[in-house]
Amino acid sequence: MYLARFSYDVRPVDRQRAIEFIRREVEAARGKGLNSRLLVPLTRGHGNGAALQFEVELTGLDQLDQFRNRGVGSPEETGDWMHAFSEVLTSPPCVEILRFD
Repeated sequence: MYLARFSYDVRPVDRQRAIEFIRREVEAARGKGLNSRLLVPLTRGHGNGAALQFEVELTGLDQLDQFRNRGVGSPEETGDWMHAFSEVLTSPPCVEILRFD
């Protein structure tokens, strides 16, 4: 079992809009039978940690590519969603892939 964690940096003024984008991602993952969640850090570590995070549980790493390419609908809808979301990000998302032990 794997956990993919996406960390997003956004400006405070764009926080609510970013939360809406991530909620759409959470719902899309759940619609595909995947456990997922939006994380809102209450504190930030040194180095200005991520403002928001999204996690999705995967049984195999191939699911990550499938989800990222068709996550929120068709490939075109997903592309449009990613483009609109990127407008509120201050840097590219950081992606961590962890394996459950």
